[in-house]
This record gives sequence, structure tokens and C-alpha cells, in this order.
Amino acid sequence: MRQRLTEGNISAQLFKLTLPLVWGILAIVAFNLADTYFVGQLGTQELAAMSFTFPVVSTFGSLAMGLGIGAASIIARAIGEGDQLRVQRLTTNSLTLALAIVGVFIVVGLLTIDPLFTALGATPDILPFVRDYMQIWYLGMIFLVVPMVGNSAIRAAGNTATPSMIMIVAAGINIALDPLFILGMAGLPRLELQGAALATVISRALTLMASLVVLHYKEHLLCFQRPKLSAMLRCWLDILHIGIPAAMTSMITPISVGMITSLLATYGEEAVAAFGVASRVESFALTALFALAASMGPFVGQNWGAKAYGRVQHALTVSFQFCLFWGMLMAVVLAALGKQLVILFNSNPEVVAIAALYLLIVPITYAPAGIIQISSATFNALGKPLASVMMTSMRMFVLYIPLAYLGAHFWDIQGVFVATGLSNLLTGIGAYLWNQRTCKLRPALSESAL
Repeated sequence: MRQRLTEGNISAQLFKLTLPLVWGILAIVAFNLADTYFVGQLGTQELAAMSFTFPVVSTFGSLAMGLGIGAASIIARAIGEGDQLRVQRLTTNSLTLALAIVGVFIVVGLLTIDPLFTALGATPDILPFVRDYMQIWYLGMIFLVVPMVGNSAIRAAGNTATPSMIMIVAAGINIALDPLFILGMAGLPRLELQGAALATVISRALTLMASLVVLHYKEHLLCFQRPKLSAMLRCWLDILHIGIPAAMTSMITPISVGMITSLLATYGEEAVAAFGVASRVESFALTALFALAASMGPFVGQNWGAKAYGRVQHALTVSFQFCLFWGMLMAVVLAALGKQLVILFNSNPEVVAIAALYLLIVPITYAPAGIIQISSATFNALGKPLASVMMTSMRMFVLYIPLAYLGAHFWDIQGVFVATGLSNLLTGIGAYLWNQRTCKLRPALSESAL
């Protein structure tokens, strides 16, 4: 085990960390886009049902992400401090914690499908499609949560290439299985939304096996000695100290999106379908910023643990500059090509018009949205997760949701999309100032060392 990120050129290291993550996140986006594309071939009702599942699926994905962030934060700092035994114990206990938590949520999820999605605005015509998908998805949730935590531990060690390769392979398998299971190709039964869920579960199961193999045989991050109960509980508390706020931070966004989906449902199933398609396209456009934010976790964690504070400050400067560049580029691209991209998923004129409007307005504020992601990842890596919770809560509950309802009242759907952009902009400015103040409390590294 070695401190891979505490020496060398900072920009080059961030690039090496981020590039594999770009491909890995693109694979996840392709995963979701494939589901959206093939389900879109079934009809607008099925596509709307998939859009209703998105905030719920994202909420549970955020739970897994939060646990992974909590584990990665303390693992990266332990690596920076050179504490190998603690790293192995933290990694192993993070996986057992994820396994225990996911069992509870599977039961809760299966028992609340109808009331939850009815509350989100699903009509009696849409609800059976939602039920077809979520019953299978909940049963396979273990294959989502545990490998996400495992891959976070691998990235904490400075290895972003292997988790990305695992995600790419999983996406390839899902894309191959989607037309077979959803549309019933190659002589297989036509399972429609059940087929989409089944393809997801099978591909995720393979990521679980792959991540465990890498953790044990390549990174040597697992410990098979039976821990004392008190020691294991202490590790769980260390992980949850960051993991619970990080999960709350990650879950706030899909919960808020669920509320916005409910608002858009008042405009009809076409509006919900359009929002679902636009969100998938947006995920693709923000891939580079998500990857850079994920890279900041291991980089900041290892350098903060090694007390190389100036390297952290310099990395933040480089990252914020890239956010400005990428945000402007995507705003131009989506303004020009948004309608054509939406047509690839659904040709309903109303769906196309609404989704294209979203992709014209919201991308203008992708740069501050990226700054929010970078700042949140940095706070978590520093062991200050409550800052991320406060920042995200302000963005969603104080700005986004009230402004969306206000905008809908005065300007209909267009007002909702303007509210999205305003919440990105205002929160991004605040995140930048807060993050700069926090990290400058430490002494800067000399310019010659950068």
C-alpha cells in the first residue's frame, strides 16, 4: 500500500485520476440511456413509468454513494497517514455495513411501492408498469450498494482505472441484455419493464463479484480476521460519521427531483417523460464534472492526511477553472443539438419540445453546478460532511423547490427550468466562497513544489 497522490505534478495526477472515471461514468450514463432508449420504444406510458422510478432509484443509489464516500474519506486519509492495518479493517467493515443496511431497505422498498409512487403522482394507468420494474430492482439492490462501496475503497487507494473498467463491462452487458429482455429479441420472451430491471440486476451482480476480486487480490484491502464486535462497531461509527451526512447530501437531490417530477406530472405524462429524457442527456453532458469531483475525494483525502495542504488548494483552483470551461462548452453544444438528441429517445412532439426547452435553459448554469460537486467532494474528503449537507439542503429546499413552484405559477414549465438554473448559480457562488475559506485555513505550499 502506498501514498500514490501526495507527490508529483498536481494537474497531471488529476487528469490521470479523472480520465478513467470519465469512461466509467459514461458507462453508467450509457447504462441509463440504453434503458431509456429501449423502454422509449414501448411507448410514452412506459417511458413515463421509468421517469417516475428515476428519483427513487437515485435515492437508493445515493445511499450507496454516501456509504462509499464515508468509507473512501477515512480510507484515503488512513493511506495518507500510512496506517495499513486500519485501511484493511475500514474497507472490510464498510462492506459488512453496506450489506446490513441494504437488507433493511429491500424490505421497506418492497412494502411501499404503491403508496410511494402514488404520492409521486403516478396514475393508476402508470402504476402497474412502475410495479413491474421496482419489484425486481429492489430484490437486486444488494448488487448496487455493495459494489459501489467496494469501488469507492479501490478509488481511495488511488486506483480509478479498475473501478471504471468494471463499470464499463457492466454497462456493456446491460446494453446487450436490454433489447433481448425488454423487446424479446433472439427468441426470448418480451418482458418489457421487467426485462429492463432484470438486465440491470444481472449486470450489477457481475460488478459485485469483480469488485471483491480486485479488493482482495489486487489492492489487498480486505482483512479476513474476525474483528471484535467493539472494534467493528467503532469502524462502523467512523464510516457513518461521514457516510450518513454524505448519503443525506446525495439523497437530497433525487428526493427533490421526485418532488419536481410530481409538480411536472400536473402537466401530463408527456412532461414527465420529457423531464426523464432531458435528465439522461444532462447526465451525459455533466460526465466530466462528475468524474473530476470523484477524483477530488482520493486526492484531497491522501494529501490532507499527509498534511500537504497546498496541494489541495492548487487542485481546487485547477478544478474550478475546468468547471467554467466545460460548463460553457456544454451550454453551447446542447443549445445547438438538444432537440436532435431528444428525438433519439422519443419522437412525440410535445416530449421533444419540453425536453429541448430544458436543455436550452439549464445548461447555462452547468459551471456553478460543477463547482458545487467539487466543493461537496472536498468537504467530504476533509471529514466535514455537514458542510455538504447544508450546501445541498440550501440549494434544493431553500432555492430549487420554492422557486420551481413559484416559476410554475407564473411561467408554467419554463419557470420550473429557470428555477433549476437559478438554484445552480446561487449555490455555486456560495460553495466556491465557502470552500476557499475552509481550505485556506491551512498553510499554503510553496509555488516551486507545485
